[in-house]
Amino acid sequence: MPDPLVLLVFLPAALALNLTPGVDMLFCLAQGMKAGPRPALAASAGISTGTMVHVALAGLGLGALVAAFPWLFGAIRWLGAAYLLWLAWRSLTEPLGHGHAPPARPARAFRDGLVVNLSNPKMILFILAFVPQFVDPSDAVLRQFLAFGAVLAAGGFVVNGIVGIFAGRLGRRLASSPRLENGLRGVTAALFGALALRMGWEAARG
Repeated sequence: MPDPLVLLVFLPAALALNLTPGVDMLFCLAQGMKAGPRPALAASAGISTGTMVHVALAGLGLGALVAAFPWLFGAIRWLGAAYLLWLAWRSLTEPLGHGHAPPARPARAFRDGLVVNLSNPKMILFILAFVPQFVDPSDAVLRQFLAFGAVLAAGGFVVNGIVGIFAGRLGRRLASSPRLENGLRGVTAALFGALALRMGWEAARG
C-alpha cells in the first residue's frame, strides 16, 4: 500500500480529476437520460472497471507501447468514435427504458461504459503522466498503481453515478409523454454524437 501521507495528498488531486467533466461523465449523463438510474450506475461501474484496466496496463508498462506508436493510439480512438456513433443511432431508433418500453439491461450499460472507457487511450497516457508522481520506485510499482487506480475508479464511480442518477430521474419525468420521449431520445443521441465527433476530431488531429 502507498504511504498514508502520499495517499492523503493523492485523494484531493484524484477528486478534482473525477469532478472534471469529460467523456465518461457525459456518457453517464446520456445513459441516465436514456435508460434511467440503474443502467447509469451500471455504466459508471463499467467505466470504473475500464479505469482499473488502464491502470494495470500502465503499471505493467504497456502504456509505453501506445505512446510509441501514434497510429495505434489513433486507431483506438477511431474505433471509440465509431462505437459512440452506433450508440447515438441506437438512441434514435430504440425506445427509452421508461414507461411502456422494456427496461434497459444494466449488463449492456456496463458493457457500453467499459468499451467507451477502454476506447479512450488518452486515459492510459494520462495515468502514466499523473500516477507516477505519487509512486515510490523502491517499492512494488504495480501494487501502488493498482492502489491509486482504485482511488480514481471509486471516485469516478461515485461522481459519474450521481450524475447518471439525477439524469435518470430527469429522463423518467421527461419520458411521460411520447413527444417528450422523442425529444429526450434526440438529446441523448446528440450527446453520443457529440462525443463521437470529439473523439474523431482528436484522432484526426493526431
